[in-house]
Amino acid sequence: MGLNSSKVSKSLDKKLKIAGYEVPDILAMFLMLSILSFIFSDAQYKFLITWGPVAVFAIILRIGKRGKPDNYLVHLVRFLARPKYFCSFESAASKPIQVKKLKTTKGK
Repeated sequence: MGLNSSKVSKSLDKKLKIAGYEVPDILAMFLMLSILSFIFSDAQYKFLITWGPVAVFAIILRIGKRGKPDNYLVHLVRFLARPKYFCSFESAASKPIQVKKLKTTKGK
């Protein structure tokens, strides 16, 4: 009796990328494009004003994320948005710690 086997795809853990960019990166670029398009809708050089900064942002993302782990942009935004310190008690967060200075006596 032989061992039963089946063919399995080798790319089960492969991340979805579009033109080398991850999905959150693409969403950030399109969000930037839509905001700039909304703000500069009546500008004379609308195409240059809206697509120029997005192209620069895409190049900066490509160069800046080289060698970084997957979803680096999402983790960076989460890190920057979280509080700078964590506290277990609500009362301690509203009242800062007061440090009393100790009196020192000079040696004889």
